[in-house]
Amino acid sequence: MPRPKTPVDRERAQERLRELHRQIAAVDYVCSGTLHRRTKLCGKKNCACGRDPAARHGPYFQWSRRKGGRQDNTVIPGAAVPGFRRAVANYRKIRTLLRAWEDESAKLLLSQENTKA
Repeated sequence: MPRPKTPVDRERAQERLRELHRQIAAVDYVCSGTLHRRTKLCGKKNCACGRDPAARHGPYFQWSRRKGGRQDNTVIPGAAVPGFRRAVANYRKIRTLLRAWEDESAKLLLSQENTKA
C-alpha cells in the first residue's frame, strides 16, 4: 500500500510561487558562462613580463559561454566587467529560482490530482 502523501498547504505554495516570480522579474541583465581575468606574456626578449609574473600585460577580461553548441569567447572591455559579473551571477540565481519554481509547481499539480481522486 503506498504511503499517504503529506497534505500541501496550497495557499502557502501559491505564495512561494508569487515570491519566485517577483524575484525573477527583479533581475535585469543575464549572461550564462564565466568571466575570466587574464594576464599575458608578450614574448619579447627584453620585456619584464617574462621574468616577473607581476609585470605581465593586462589584465584582460574574457567572457566564455556555449553558443550554438560551441564554445564562444569574447574579450570584454574593463568598463563592462562589473555588469558582466552581475549578469553571470544573475544567471546562476535564476537557474536556482527556476528549480525552486519547478518543485513548487510539481507539488501543486500533484496535490490537484490527489484532490480529484
